[in-house]
Order: sequence, then C-alpha cells, then structure tokens
Amino acid sequence: MTEEPVDGGTRAEEPQAAPEDYELPPSPPPEPVQPRRVRRFRLAAWIALVLATVVVGASIIWVNGPPTEAELREQAGLFRKERLRIGVKPDTPYISIRKAGGGFEGFDIEIAYLIAADLGYPPDKVDFLEIKTEDRARMQATDDRGGYVKVDLVVATFSVTREREEELGVGFSTPYLFTEQSVITRKDHREVTSLGDLKGEEVCTLGTSTSEGELRKAIDPSPEARRPTVKNLISDCVTGLKKHTFDAVTTDAAILAGFVKDSNGALIHHDIALEKTEMWAVNAGSNTALRTLVDLALYRSYADPQDRRWEQAYARYIKPLLSDDNGKAGGVNVAQAEQPCAPPPPVRRWPWERALPFQECSAR
Repeated sequence: MTEEPVDGGTRAEEPQAAPEDYELPPSPPPEPVQPRRVRRFRLAAWIALVLATVVVGASIIWVNGPPTEAELREQAGLFRKERLRIGVKPDTPYISIRKAGGGFEGFDIEIAYLIAADLGYPPDKVDFLEIKTEDRARMQATDDRGGYVKVDLVVATFSVTREREEELGVGFSTPYLFTEQSVITRKDHREVTSLGDLKGEEVCTLGTSTSEGELRKAIDPSPEARRPTVKNLISDCVTGLKKHTFDAVTTDAAILAGFVKDSNGALIHHDIALEKTEMWAVNAGSNTALRTLVDLALYRSYADPQDRRWEQAYARYIKPLLSDDNGKAGGVNVAQAEQPCAPPPPVRRWPWERALPFQECSAR
C-alpha cells in the first residue's frame, strides 16, 4: 500500500540503496608529485655526467695530443740554458754585419731577436757568433779567439733545398724571407741577362751555396770545365770585383743589394731571370723541439696583425735597398715585401688561450 503525501505535497523519491554486492570503480591513482629537491638532484646528476664525458674526452686529447709550449721548452733544453747562441754572417750590409763597436745589425739580426724573444731570451741574453757559409749545416761558429763553438740556431741567409733537408743534423724552420739569385758587376760591364752570359769570365760566389751549383750548370757542368772562384765570405768576392780580380759576383739578390747600395754607383745589379726562389730559413739542427718553437715564433709574427716585428725589420733594412716602389733594384726583385706564409705548428693550447687565424700555405 502506497503512503499518501502529507499536506497535499508531492513526496520526494528517496535514493535507492545499492545492492550489497556492488562495488564502486576504483579512482585513478594520483600522479606522483616529485619533490623539488629530487628534480634538482637529477638535473645536477645529468650536468655532472655531461661534464665528466667532456673532461674524459678532453683528457684523452690532452694526453695524446701534441706537446705544450712549456713542454717543448723543456724538451729543447731551454730551461737549463741561460744564454742563447746564434750563428750569423759578419759581412753582409743591411742583412747581417758586424759593426765597428763589435755588435751586429741587419735584417737577419732582427729576425734572430724576434725568435729569441719568443723563446724567452731578451737581447742581453743572446750571443751572436760569426759563422761561415760552409759551417751553417754543421752549426759551428767561431768565437772571438777563433775557436769553433756549437750554436743553438743559425740565422745566416741559409736557403732551403731538398739536398740540405736530407743532410744529417739539418733542421730547417719555415722560411722567413723569399729572394732570388742575381749578379752584380762593375758599372762598365755589359748587361747580364743570364748566368750563361758569364761564360769565360772570372766569376766569384759563395762556396757550398745554391748559387755555386746554378752557376756551374749554366757555364759548363762538365768536370773538366774551369770552375768559378768560391769564397766563404761574400765580402771577399765583392772586394775582388772592385779590384778587377773578378768580372762578376753571383749569389742571392738580398745579399748583393747592400753592396750595390754602398758602392756609390760603382757596382750595378743584374736580373738573370731565374725562376727558382731562394727561401731563407733558420737551422735548428737536430733539436726538433727547438725547431717547433722557432716555427711558433714565425707563425705568431705572420698570423698576428698586432705583431709588426717582421714588417719593421723589412722597412728598416730591406726597403732602403729598393730603387723604386715596385720592390726592385735595377730590375732585380731583391726580396718579397711580405713575410712568407707560416702555418701553425703542432703545439697544444688551452681553449681559453688567444687563438690566431689558421693559415693555409702552399707546399714549398
């Protein structure tokens, strides 16, 4: 029997209870909330892993890479050397000449100072000793008493050749000057356009030099042919030329140009149109670590626009030898007006050290 609503109202329908065997579906579990310190820990761990990977990789490269500059100094024996000995020419005006007071001056001397400074030797810690042409490969100079002294470096108009590079104990740096072979005569001599023009004349050159070989090939390469006169000092050749002992002198143009300039018109320069470039380089002998440090000094000089030491040496000693703005004296290309390209040597550097631009140099 249905119960009637009270006071004429409508009776609300009551919710019916669920059956006893009915279960509500489970609510989805709440997403776990990571504490902030856990997230920070994971981030720190990730950064540490990345850094560890970088450090390990860098360590492998550091251990197996080329030596540092400090390591090269140690290998070269510079830490135990208080003074640096350099063999130089004593008789070449504007290139390397002994002054009346006993010191040396010239383009080669400035290049030697440039290298010595980068090796850690100021001018007062550098000893210049006279070296003859034939002794440059042996690195044997002479002291003030005439005795032979082993030098650390040779900066003495030493041209790079394949034959010299194969000599035992010769270690050439990258070149620091480009020049060419030429001829000088007295002003009354006919024009000389090739070495062959000197056939039958008395010609003087430096012994064991590249000029001697070129002269012999041009005049007469046969063993029975009369050989040119060779000297250890180019000044002896020039003195003989002035005294009419010789008709001509031949060697590198940068060597001869100073004698022509100082002759007050008595000597003239001839371009003999040789295509071969004479490349002057430093001889560091068998000390490969020292040679790499020399290359590093020349590379810095070449690649660093703020380093003007080479340009200053050229302007002071080579430019006065030029008779016109084209860099020639009597039609002779005395020397290239720019430092030869110097590639970066294999020296390890820290990432934060100032890097110089990489230079791509053509093969010699």
